[in-house]
Amino acid sequence: METNEPYQSRIDLTELRDSVEKIRKEIGKVIVGQDQMIELMITAILADGHVLLEGVPGVAKTLSARLTARVIDADFSRIQFTPDLMPSDVLGTSVFNMKTSEFEFHKGPLFSNIILIDEINRAPAKTQAALFEVMEERQVTMDGVSWKMDAPYLVVATQNPIEQEGTYRLPEAQLDRFMFKIIVGYPTLEQEVEVLKGHHAGHLTHGFEDITKVLERESINKYREVIRQVHVEEPLLKYIATIVGDTRQDESLFLGGSPRASVAILAGSKALAAIQGRDFVTPEDIQTVALPALRHRIILSPEREMEGISPDEIISATLKRTEVPR
Repeated sequence: METNEPYQSRIDLTELRDSVEKIRKEIGKVIVGQDQMIELMITAILADGHVLLEGVPGVAKTLSARLTARVIDADFSRIQFTPDLMPSDVLGTSVFNMKTSEFEFHKGPLFSNIILIDEINRAPAKTQAALFEVMEERQVTMDGVSWKMDAPYLVVATQNPIEQEGTYRLPEAQLDRFMFKIIVGYPTLEQEVEVLKGHHAGHLTHGFEDITKVLERESINKYREVIRQVHVEEPLLKYIATIVGDTRQDESLFLGGSPRASVAILAGSKALAAIQGRDFVTPEDIQTVALPALRHRIILSPEREMEGISPDEIISATLKRTEVPR
């Protein structure tokens, strides 16, 4: 028997949805367009995942990351990665105290809630390696002492894919620690006209004084607990595993997705479903997060790379040939 009654969620998602809409509204005061990037960043925050933003200069990567941190009432620090940056510059260092005759650990900028790493691919390998532990385990170990990070802990990194002078390729182990790699493209003609109108009127040249803090740290932790209750049918779990497993068998790829990729797709799809007001995951949620969750975790074979095939094309082909559960 069919009914026309509206769908009733088994989990109260009203507060979460209202907060997300407020975030979109606040970021929209400065950023024109880039709706998909903003939604994926919010999804990653609620799913407790780090984000890598990639795009050419001038497409608001750094600005978007700063705005995201601005709307959250949490500690924020920014690190500009350079070729001469040392691990101690980001982790901190032990300094000898003459009064106590003991070494004291002075915490570096990684000790915060939201970390913006600008131009992450400009630092050498030893500085990149300093991020491995803190991104995966949310802790830093120095001089035999482990320092736990306060939740939420989010790393948002930016990189420019075009300029190669003075850059270092990110190790695969580090790329795998990012939940999403978000490609930030150029705005449409209409959006760029809106940007020009805003600058001409002086609306987009101000600081962040008009941006209101929407989320508190406690709220994020509470929303994450709610998202964990979002239901996922077993056929959808198999669907995720099949998609990722297919990349490991693809002859076009030298390296397929890791089990961490499967976990990222699961967590991201649950957060996306909650943002949209649903307490259950659909195949469309999985398909939406599959691209940003996989594109940085796969490596093309030399032949496909020479042909100019992109990782997104391989992932899209995988999604098309994988049977969708109904």
